[in-house]
Formats: sequence, structure tokens, C-alpha cells
Amino acid sequence: MYHRVGESKYPTTNTTVEQFEAHLAEIREGGYRVVPLRNLVTAIRDKKRIEDKTIAITVDDAFLSVYREGWPRLKKAGIPFTLFIATDAIDKRTGGYMSWDQIRELRDAGVTIGSQTASHPHMPVLSRERLKEELEKSSRRFREELGSTPDMIAYPYGEYSLAVGEVAREAGFIAGFGQHSGVVNPSSDFFYLPRFTFNETFGDVSRVRMAARALAIPTADVTPPDPFLGPGDVNPPAFGFTVKGPAVKRLPRLSCYASHEGKVNVERLGERRIEVRMTRPFPAGRTRINCTMWAPGGRWHWFGRQFYVGEKR
Repeated sequence: MYHRVGESKYPTTNTTVEQFEAHLAEIREGGYRVVPLRNLVTAIRDKKRIEDKTIAITVDDAFLSVYREGWPRLKKAGIPFTLFIATDAIDKRTGGYMSWDQIRELRDAGVTIGSQTASHPHMPVLSRERLKEELEKSSRRFREELGSTPDMIAYPYGEYSLAVGEVAREAGFIAGFGQHSGVVNPSSDFFYLPRFTFNETFGDVSRVRMAARALAIPTADVTPPDPFLGPGDVNPPAFGFTVKGPAVKRLPRLSCYASHEGKVNVERLGERRIEVRMTRPFPAGRTRINCTMWAPGGRWHWFGRQFYVGEKR
């Protein structure tokens, strides 16, 4: 997942041109298979066999730098990608964003267009009515400008709740994406799918290689089921999951890290159940947890989760 290309004024959301070109070279020379995102989601949902090192590329926010620097390089390399758009910024002709004409140009060249709502809000704190208004407004603008509505959504800031997922499903989306790291697999929640994010700090080729070669940790019974923590919810949450399939044999190597605390305690209950115990409450906003374990060949199994602490408005 990318945001900007060649805008070093915004290092936390930017990938330099040099980094981006190195990423594309690694993808071209490293034996990876890049497929359109919708095709990948459909194949995994249908439990079809996916070739090893298959990846999809996404870009959020429709920044102008992607049109000027990212897309020409992706087009030259013949690499498909999906562009997620919040429509208000385009309608307001906000500086630094693409125009509808430029978006149509990308669409006509084969770029998949996805939704990122209308105003790019913090979705978990909105009422169901406000969430519906956001999606209805953006869908209307997509129909007016592009002639169709997207069937995939990327949640702004990667922030998600079960209520957000329900409204997205009711609106007709087939999949929704966060900004937590991990590998999509048949056990994934298809309305809260992971993506490895890249920026200037986390953007060297070794990270591309790690992410593109990462292996899933198939899970079930993830607790708490809702990654939104409101007033009165247990904080820190009693985070846990059950590991499915052959990955269980590598569980002695599992380690988990929380973005606000570093390495945290992991308890294994029986053969397959993992309980992760934090000692400090999550602060307001976003907290990520990453659980990883080494695999042969220098690869890593990966399962991530992003929590959001806030108050409903």
C-alpha cells in the first residue's frame, strides 16, 4: 500500500522516487506475480489455489504525485494497481490531489478504482446514519463522474469496527481494507483485510521482499471481535486468536509487538490458542499489534491487527 510518490515534504506517507523504482525492480526481478486486487480477493474467497509470492498493489487518496510519478512507472512496468479515492477532496479541487479527468484517464488505462468514502472521516466513531451518508454520497459522485460505483473500499487511516463493516457490506462492497500488516488468506475477514504499508522510513527493498514473501497465520476466534474500543470497553483488550492449519507447528517461535508497548507477553493455551497480554492501556487513536514467526527460507508468518480507541459521536 502506497500514498504518495516523490513528496518528501510528507515522509510518513511518502515513498521516494528512488525507493519506488527499487520496489518495482525487485518486483520485476524477484519472481513475484502481480495481479489485480479484485481478482486476488475473488480467488482467495473462492479458495482457489494462489501461486506463491502473488501480490496486489494499492494506492490510497489519489494524490497528484502518484499521477505524475507513480503511475507512469507502474504503466511502463505493466503492473496493475487499485486506486482508493475519497471523493470530497477531488470535488473541492484540493491542492495536491488528482482531478476527475486524471482519474478517468487512469480508469480508462485499466486502473481499478476503489472507494475511500466522501470526506475521509474516522469511521468507527460515526453513527450508522452518518456512515451510510458517507458511502451514499461517495457512490453518487462515482456514478456521476465515472459511470459506475466501486465494489471495494479502503477505510480511512485503516480504522475499522464491526459496525463499519456491516454498513460497507450493506452498501454492496465485496471487500474492505485496513492498514494493518498481514497476509490475506481464506480465514481472513474480507471486510477487514490487511495491507503492508510503505513510506520513507519503512520503505527499503528488504521490507518489500519480506512483505511479498510473507506467509499467513490462518486464524479463528479472534478476540475481541471488534477492534473499536469505546468508553467502558476493556483496555488493554484481552487479545487472542486460534491458529489453524500447519502453521501451528511453528508457534514456539511466535512473538507479538504492540505499537505503544513493544514486545508483549504471549501465552499459548493448548496446541493452537494464543493469548496476547499488554500491560498498558491503549491510548486514544490507533494501536497496532503484529504477531510474527520465522519460517524456513528466511520468510515470516505474519498476523496483524489495528485497534482504534475513541468515542461515538
